[in-house]
Amino acid sequence: QLQLVESGGGLVQPGGSLRLSCAASGITLDNYAIGWFRQAPGKEREGVSCISRSGASTQYVDSVKGRFTISRDNAKNTVYLQMNSLKPEDTAVYYCAAGLMCVVLMNRAYYWGQGTQVTVSS
Repeated sequence: QLQLVESGGGLVQPGGSLRLSCAASGITLDNYAIGWFRQAPGKEREGVSCISRSGASTQYVDSVKGRFTISRDNAKNTVYLQMNSLKPEDTAVYYCAAGLMCVVLMNRAYYWGQGTQVTVSS
């Protein structure tokens, strides 16, 4: 069954906010680096953000710096992506993934979620 489940997506106007959640079942997220990825229609999958196993290190693609924040709550076995000041170009299906290190997550993730749709439109 599913090990990672994303939630929190939806339709929002430009400038609005959403908080995405990545909840784990059957695995313990504090054993893994966790990344958020997105894929828009006709586009390649893009890495958005990543957080290290300890939570001490975070990474963001330039286009979301200052607007998105990744965090983890190990007690709840959940990782979040707070998305503020959303733009139409943020529209995509967002996925979370678990792996050994952020630098290798794109190509060597151990687990992927099913994705959640984010649509930014007026």
